[in-house]
Parts: sequence; C-alpha cells; structure tokens
Amino acid sequence: MTHAETAAGPAAGTRAPDDAIAVSGLVKTFGHLCAVDGLDLHVRRGQIHGFLGPNGAGKSTTIRVLLGMYHRDAGRVRVLGHDPAQEAGPITRRTAYVPGDVALWPSLTGAQTLDAFAALRGRRDRNREAELIDAFNLDPSKPVRSYSKGNRQKVALIAALAAPCDLLVLDEPTTGLDPLQEEVFQTCVREAAAAGRTVLLSSHLLDEVDRVCDAVTIIKDGRTVETGTLAALRHLRDSTITYRLPDGAVPELPRGINAPPAGADGMRRISAPAEDVPEALSALIAAGAQGLTCTPASLEDLFMRHYEGEAR
Repeated sequence: MTHAETAAGPAAGTRAPDDAIAVSGLVKTFGHLCAVDGLDLHVRRGQIHGFLGPNGAGKSTTIRVLLGMYHRDAGRVRVLGHDPAQEAGPITRRTAYVPGDVALWPSLTGAQTLDAFAALRGRRDRNREAELIDAFNLDPSKPVRSYSKGNRQKVALIAALAAPCDLLVLDEPTTGLDPLQEEVFQTCVREAAAAGRTVLLSSHLLDEVDRVCDAVTIIKDGRTVETGTLAALRHLRDSTITYRLPDGAVPELPRGINAPPAGADGMRRISAPAEDVPEALSALIAAGAQGLTCTPASLEDLFMRHYEGEAR
C-alpha cells in the first residue's frame, strides 16, 4: 500500500458504504497472459475518478469486468452494490458507457442513433440531448457513415451524458475530439458530477484528468500503484520553488534543502516537501528573492514517478 492510499483512500480489501465501485484483488487472465493482477479500485459516489495507465496496463480489461463483459478469475467486484458477474443487468440499466473506439450503425443518422440508444435504455432526457447536440456542434441529420471519428465519439458522448443514470464509465472518450470539444466534454463531466453522478474516466491525457478529476488511481502491469484524491497525492510529493536571488544573498533554507546554483536565466529551483514549503518561502522572501513561484506536484509528476524509467 502506498502512502497515498493510507492518506486518501480505503485500504485493499475494504469497501466504504458510499463506494460506487469497489474492486479488491481483481485478477483477469487470458490464457498465459495476466492482464489484471490483484488490482484495487475504489470510486466514491459522486466522484470524478481518473483511471490512469499506458496502453496494456489493464484499464480496458478492468472496465469490461466492471460492466460484466468479462468474468474475473479472482477478487471482489461491486458496481453500484451489484456483482457484475451475477447481476450485470441492474448495473447496465444504471450505467452509461463510452469506449474509445465507438462502433455505430452506419445506415442510421445521428438522431436515429440517439433514438436507438434511448430505446435500449428505456429512459430519456430529450432536453439534455438537445443541449448537448448544440454544445458539441453535432449535425444529427447526417448518416453515421459520413461522420468522422470525432463526430462518432460525439454521438456516443451525447447519448451517455444525457442518459438518466447513476454511473458514467468513460474509456478514452475524447479520442478524435478537437481541443474546443475537449473543453466542452470537461464542462459536461463536471456538470454530471454536480448533478450527483459518479464518473470513472480512463484516459491517457494527463491534463484532461488533472482538470476534471477529484481523485485518481494509477495502475501499472495490472496492479494499483497509486490512489487517492489529487489534493492528498500532491501533498505527499515535493513542490517546486523557483526564484532569483540578489548578489550575495544566502537564504536560511530548511534543513535538507540546499540552494542550487543559478541557471543561465539567473533562476534557481528547489524541491521542498509540503511541510517545509512555508519555511522555505519565508526564508527566500527574507533574503530578497525575486520572481518567486511555488508549484505543487503535477499529475504528470505523480504518473512519471512510476513510469519514468520506461519513458526513456
């Protein structure tokens, strides 16, 4: 268990009563390949929870287990209080799912596709659909076969975001969207959470997750390596302080933090644990530091802590 799990998330094998998703020790194999190897995932109700890992880490396999598409080999899984291996129906009725590569009926128009999704679900919010069609700038009169990948994603996102449901499971949902439409997506996800829905967002876009998620789970090789609220995870990592000193100034920095030489731009950068940041800033201000900034650990910092060796 990581320090972040201790500070910000339930321990493996436990389930808080307000968990919308509770996974402990999940194992899923395909022949000799172990795609998920003892994974833990806890998503609180009403939370936007980022699910991070590179391709092949086990994210999509885990999601398919949550939705009852795959049966697990070991572990405990509950989604909205149900076991997907035995009760996939109740989960499906209360969940909207958007995969990263949407396959739609090519002969239908966008509007007819939304009709079909609504008929399968048995419930519909036409007003919200209309708002989302406008927000995503989709022409629903065109046939699906004429849509780009981004427009196919828009149809699936509109159907999911407008659906009267409790849980949104989004697996790389913005593939093919342009930056402006990604902004629309992020706004809509926040609105869904504000309305009381739970969102599980699997994405490789760290900036997207950093902007909208309350908490994250990072996985590697089918295992959970970090989990917790973003605020708590950042608190457990060093902040970066950047500054410029007047000639001859020597600040009395906290023990263990050494002042580095100035860079070519005259700026210096130090890393400080959260508990030492106030003292370090006070010392630098007293020494007359200029251009002073303090940046908490980014989600990329947290992610690369586990993957930096593989990225080189």
